[in-house]
Amino acid sequence: MNSFGSIPPVARLTDAVTRVAARLGTDPTAVTGLDDDDLLRLLSEAADARKALDLVVAAASAEVSRRSTRDLGYGGLAQRKGLRTGTALVQQITGLGRPDVTRAVRAGEELAPPPPVHEGPDGGDTGTDTAAPTEPVIAGWLDRLRGALASGLLSQAQFHAIRTGLGEPPVDSYPDLDPDFLPQAWDQAVVILLDEATTRTVEDLRDQARIARDRLDPIGVTMRFEERFENRSFRVWTDPETGQRHGRFAFDDDAAAWVDSILRAALRPRRGPRFVGADAAEKTADAEADVRSNEQLQYDTLIAILRTGANADPTQAFGDRQPGVRIVADASAISDIDDRGAMKVVGVGHLQDGGQALPPGVVEKYLCDAGAVPVIWDAPGRPLDVGRELRLFTRKQRIAIAARDGGCLWPGCDRPPSECEYHHSDHWWEHHGKTDVDDGVLLCRNCHMRLHNQGWRITRERAPDTGIDTYWLHAPPDPITGAIADPVELRSKSPRRFRAA
Repeated sequence: MNSFGSIPPVARLTDAVTRVAARLGTDPTAVTGLDDDDLLRLLSEAADARKALDLVVAAASAEVSRRSTRDLGYGGLAQRKGLRTGTALVQQITGLGRPDVTRAVRAGEELAPPPPVHEGPDGGDTGTDTAAPTEPVIAGWLDRLRGALASGLLSQAQFHAIRTGLGEPPVDSYPDLDPDFLPQAWDQAVVILLDEATTRTVEDLRDQARIARDRLDPIGVTMRFEERFENRSFRVWTDPETGQRHGRFAFDDDAAAWVDSILRAALRPRRGPRFVGADAAEKTADAEADVRSNEQLQYDTLIAILRTGANADPTQAFGDRQPGVRIVADASAISDIDDRGAMKVVGVGHLQDGGQALPPGVVEKYLCDAGAVPVIWDAPGRPLDVGRELRLFTRKQRIAIAARDGGCLWPGCDRPPSECEYHHSDHWWEHHGKTDVDDGVLLCRNCHMRLHNQGWRITRERAPDTGIDTYWLHAPPDPITGAIADPVELRSKSPRRFRAA
């Protein structure tokens, strides 16, 4: 939680700048003499100052834009200063790029109070100042999001990511729903995203906001899928200076998922997981000896597929795990199931890697072509166990854990399930742990090795009233002071954490 609370932006700015100045002294570049903790505190304080200053820039930029609108003609502020638009004027003053100015203006417009609506005696809008103004109604979810920006909990970029990713609740598209359902669900999504904002990149935050939106808007998922399908393209051109040929793809969602799967399979020996078969060590050694960059390896993989076509030997290109698209869909999204296997998909599915939504028609196609693996959850959301009969988790268990966790659970890590290993929260040897889904968590290779090498540990706590499991990450004691930090709650990154329509 941001330490500023509800302190006004100007006071927050003054406070943050004062703390930065006190830490640096007279030399603003004297960071090399700081220890690790002071260096991170300085960076955090400078970020706080920047958030508050960005808020001032956003408000001023929006006001410059308002005073420079086209209908003001040559009397507008920008025209009087010799520039065509308010954006150009802000760019000239701030030195910011056009996208940055556009985001600043939008943020300022979001925070600026809308003009009051004046009602006449009959309740209509008079357009004059003769009647008492009526304050516009602001949706609770949007008010919450604006408050997070104004209080410094969100940066301008984070605010823009959530705002554009969520969009507006499509209430008119679902006339049979309670009109309050979608706005309330949007508000719940905002609460989750605000809680995750401190551990996610701006790009990932935008992706998660889109996933939350798609969980609640299956009609919109289909429309957006078809729009991107119509925009699919591939073009090539030659660099006039070097003569090198270039290419540019605009993928539709289905093809993009397959290409991602192919490239992840090609990079799997480098990115993990490690526990993938008897010859894993040999394949990992081969991957480490390969001098190609990841980009070159991906290029060579795609060219090999194009050259060999349908006659390609898949094991030559992909090793132990063949590329394939895995989709997670709630049982409630499937209806009209008959004895012969026919069914109708009425809700969206989500890619296991990344969580992007796919429309019902695409889910039906994959069900027809490849079938499905059912994952049965009990009331608190736990699949079945196998105890200590096996050292490694079974295929069905891995599918269930991936559907539950959605990726590496380490805070701030964005690795998808295909790059993760399955960690026993009660270690197999040390704690005589069980190979049960409850005690398995997803960790990517890097985070898994960090946990074991540095002495971190993960524990599970079950609520006695609800039966819901909570997983906690415990840091090792401080090597100097011996202090033990409070455990951090590990949150699922699965699309299932967002409410579904």
